[in-house]
Amino acid sequence: MSAEFEQLVAQFEQFQSKIKRIDDQFAGIGEMQNELTALEATAVSPDRSVTVVAGPGGSVKDITLTEEALKQRPQALSATLMSTLQQAVAESARMQATIVDQHMGGDLQLTEQVLETQSELLGTPMEDLRARVAEAAPAQQPAETEQHDDFSEQSFLRADDRPGSSAPPPPSSGGSQGDDFLKNLFDDDR
Repeated sequence: MSAEFEQLVAQFEQFQSKIKRIDDQFAGIGEMQNELTALEATAVSPDRSVTVVAGPGGSVKDITLTEEALKQRPQALSATLMSTLQQAVAESARMQATIVDQHMGGDLQLTEQVLETQSELLGTPMEDLRARVAEAAPAQQPAETEQHDDFSEQSFLRADDRPGSSAPPPPSSGGSQGDDFLKNLFDDDR
């Protein structure tokens, strides 16, 4: 076998490995979509008179008012309702970001972006928001354990960084058009 042929075979195997990793990553997208569709975030007002359930995208799925809520003055009820709505929608956004990060390997850092935005908009300290995410995390752990075999901790958004894998050596000669095509195909920096 010539060195050029061996290099082509190595590059092809690397390409197949990347395709397999991407296929495995996308296989979990259906599960992620199911989790996102079933997502529900519930918020209860401090006096427990208002309960709001928010779904994906901050959609309001349910609002429950107790008899005590109806005894409040309109302005007070409105303020309680809006505050509870904001809490439910914010929790829904945090839950969605966590689910996406779990399935996509966390490379997007979507949860962190959502926390930063909510901290800024709602005036809630980041530590408090992180604590809320940590409290909700145990309920979402089973999704991580159902990830696929060897590729569950890897992302298709990053180059393959596994120890022991290295790029094939450059060709000793000028190379052919086929070599140039494969080099361009596997060049992650472009």
